[in-house]
Amino acid sequence: METYIIILCIAAFFAGFVDAVVGGGGLIQTPVGLILLPNESVATVVGTLKVPAFSGTFMAARQYIQQVILRLKLLIPMAIVAFSASCIGSWLLTRVHNAFMKPVLLIVLIGIAWYTWVKKDFGQHSAPSLSPSKMQIIGLLLALIVGFYDGFIGPGTGSFLVLGCIVLLGFDFLHASAHAKIVNLATNLGSILLFIAKGKIIWSIALPMALANALGGWVGAKTAVARGNRFIRRVFMLVVVATLLRFAWDVF
Repeated sequence: METYIIILCIAAFFAGFVDAVVGGGGLIQTPVGLILLPNESVATVVGTLKVPAFSGTFMAARQYIQQVILRLKLLIPMAIVAFSASCIGSWLLTRVHNAFMKPVLLIVLIGIAWYTWVKKDFGQHSAPSLSPSKMQIIGLLLALIVGFYDGFIGPGTGSFLVLGCIVLLGFDFLHASAHAKIVNLATNLGSILLFIAKGKIIWSIALPMALANALGGWVGAKTAVARGNRFIRRVFMLVVVATLLRFAWDVF
């Protein structure tokens, strides 16, 4: 196996672990992929990395399903909407430059990091206060917006889903992560199908990375369930700050 593929697989493992806990694994494997595959187009690199992202998310989702009670009446419609929105976002990415969104996201991430740091009980307890109908509407809007974002821009999608499930739906970190994984699985699948249709996936790289990412996702999900909300909150803070620094670098 080529050295660069081994390095990509190591990055994929850690990306799968982080993504399973709280999302944001793309912040690890995407930069590594862009550095180690300089002769490939950005679309080809992103398309190739969507395959390991999907496998890791699938493995994490499988662990969460076995150990966390999910609101399926809310989750299934959210996944369908997220899948469709991701397809639209990926299609639009081939036609519109997305750099103008980064300054906006930078401001949003600063707010998220500050709020999570100041409010120590943020996401520590599950306290849904919405009626089922209102929760359904808000959940579908969240899936629509974040699904489109994942197809169009990408980094930090899992973290945004976790945040939305906590702030808007009243979940704790553990349940937010579990629901976010299923929705993120749908967004990844939507993007993959589009990139396959466009012929943008290098399967000789995508498949070994997929195995490494799946292993990381399995380990990460088991760790998150075992360690609970406090551990997930700490990882969430690290990922949000890392995302913030990444966007700040791109913007400035």
